[in-house]
Amino acid sequence: MEATFSIRNDIPHALMHITMAGFFEPADIARFAAARDRELLALRTRPNEHLTLVDIRAMDIQAADSVAAFRQLLADPRTVSRRIAFVVGRSLAAMQIRRAAHGRDTQYFADIEEAEAWLLSPQTPLRMASRAG
Repeated sequence: MEATFSIRNDIPHALMHITMAGFFEPADIARFAAARDRELLALRTRPNEHLTLVDIRAMDIQAADSVAAFRQLLADPRTVSRRIAFVVGRSLAAMQIRRAAHGRDTQYFADIEEAEAWLLSPQTPLRMASRAG
């Protein structure tokens, strides 16, 4: 399946909604990173003060080099989110994003509404047990 993504900003909540689907080649990842960087500027937050919700339920299993490239994107200190929630299905792709996000304060959900509620909750600790598979 061809790689697709969309990014929608919720400026009042400093929240970036990202939806990703398909199989990402290096050129797709570069295109995504450029779009994410543009949208991050449009969000108008201070560095690392934004929240990110990433829906990858329709993402295919990725090649090892793609997982490594996503890991680099997630670790970039210029674009790190204050909190990041992944909406995942029960698949190998879900396990891959866990590897790519290893070491980051992340949370995994099966439901978008639950992920957004966690992101916007001021009392939620950054390190919690996973909620999805």
